[in-house]
Amino acid sequence: MKDFKKYYLISAEPELVYAALTNPLTIQAWSGEEAEMSAEAGSEFSLFDGSIVGKNLEFEEGRKLVQQWYFGEQEEPSIVTIKLHPHKAGTSAELRHTNIPDQDFDEIVEGWDTVYFGSLMEFYEDND
Repeated sequence: MKDFKKYYLISAEPELVYAALTNPLTIQAWSGEEAEMSAEAGSEFSLFDGSIVGKNLEFEEGRKLVQQWYFGEQEEPSIVTIKLHPHKAGTSAELRHTNIPDQDFDEIVEGWDTVYFGSLMEFYEDND
């Protein structure tokens, strides 16, 4: 199991980024894929047409979300925490993803950089 931590700069206010991470219509707008999402702790979610599924654990409006991502029969839960910090360029998104299965690590990191946060950063750059 491996952990991953990284900061991403997004050219939008934290409240907008939070909405982009929790509102299914906004997720669909920046990802181009169908999303099932609710900002309610305990609810299940599905992103990128089902390629990411899990459970929402905690929300702090405009500031933080915590999710459990499912990777089959895994003993330790894989937890994703995204904290949003105001930044002069918009938002500094602090990502921490724990207990990533070794065989999935490189693909997950590439997904965070190019698909997830990459698409989100492009979405706000294109809409400036």
